[in-house]
Amino acid sequence: MTAVAATETPVIRDEPGTRERIRTILVLGSLIAIAPLTIDTYLPALPSITADLHTTATAVQLTLTGTLLGLAVGQLLIGPVSDAVGRRLPLITGLALHVLASLLCVVAPNVAVLGTLRVLQGLGAAAAGVVASAVVRDLFTGLAAAKVFSRLMLVIGVAPILAPTLGSQVLRWTSWRGVFGLLAVLGLGLVTIAVFTLRETLPPHRRQRDGLPGTVRAYGQLLRDRTFVGLILVAGLSMAALFAYVAGSSFVFQQQYGLSVQQFGLVFGAGAAGLIGASQLNVRLLGRFTPQQVLSAAVVIGSVAGLLLLAFAISGLGGMFTVLPSLWLVLAAGGLALPNAPAIALSRHGDAAGTAAALLGAAQFGVGAIAAPLVGALGTTATAIGIVVAGGMLSALAVLVLVVRPGRADLTAAPAEPDGLSLGADPEILERNGYPSTV
Repeated sequence: MTAVAATETPVIRDEPGTRERIRTILVLGSLIAIAPLTIDTYLPALPSITADLHTTATAVQLTLTGTLLGLAVGQLLIGPVSDAVGRRLPLITGLALHVLASLLCVVAPNVAVLGTLRVLQGLGAAAAGVVASAVVRDLFTGLAAAKVFSRLMLVIGVAPILAPTLGSQVLRWTSWRGVFGLLAVLGLGLVTIAVFTLRETLPPHRRQRDGLPGTVRAYGQLLRDRTFVGLILVAGLSMAALFAYVAGSSFVFQQQYGLSVQQFGLVFGAGAAGLIGASQLNVRLLGRFTPQQVLSAAVVIGSVAGLLLLAFAISGLGGMFTVLPSLWLVLAAGGLALPNAPAIALSRHGDAAGTAAALLGAAQFGVGAIAAPLVGALGTTATAIGIVVAGGMLSALAVLVLVVRPGRADLTAAPAEPDGLSLGADPEILERNGYPSTV
């Protein structure tokens, strides 16, 4: 492949390349959607699960924690595997595990078994997240990667909007067990998509064949990169703020503020729509600002919104009508932060994209796993959500300022590649996906 100067912009083919790129984004978006679907579809059912299994709200929230832990650990395992054997096999295997775990959740006899099976669901869904991020890095870097991540957030953003609504509609006709039956059906559909539409983007000559020692070295190299670690912490803490909302919202809005299951689905969907809108605004902002600038502004906005949320929740001023806008502003800030932090982080380590994506995903879901039960431990109130949301965003701001230091000129200097197509991608892969192999 002809080398590309760092100041040049790769030329993209007109119609064939555009169509193929859109197809790739839609496929990856539909696959990534399995994680938010798994997390969010059963949210309206949390109170009914609590009653049916004769347990507590905190114990049921731990089933959400189990899912997030499975997503975190699964990515740490699957990332290096995808660097060694390619992207397709780990993805298909993980989705098949998700389908099996979903079917077993349908017959779970108690909350302990349900929590264990939710861990397995998370392990299976982890494959989709880490592989999709690695595929993006196989083909893109820098500014182009940030834009693709924003488009992916548009596709997967439909999942948080639809998931609680789907769950609430299922609850009108059956019990919470039917929700997991729905997840099994959706998982089976995604296995079909993976088998028949996703092409391999990591050719054999670029795969890591060093086994466990190589994996340990790869993780060690990543963890020694202070900026990379700071970026994944920013992403993880921002995600923790979002998961605090996810974990506590059904209890707060249905029990504290008296919304029905269907009304909660609409409120939750409105928040997700704000996140999606911000992620698409991000694409336009990147035409005028760098990913570092947008990320910095997003974390500041999220921190201010988190403090406002906490103040309104504690004072009770305005009730739900002040709490909701504050939460929606936090979600919108997340829509700006979450595409840019991964894009900057992954651009630094294209030679081990799967392993880097694994650490990124593990940080996001691992910190989120801590946030979910913390909301329950604090009482599952609007104030509890406010404490965790504000704490997460303020911590992200502190890490950004003290560790990442976004004003540094060398923030994305680890790989000397242009803000366009990845120089590490195979020419045949680029041609197959609608991009020129030489420029």
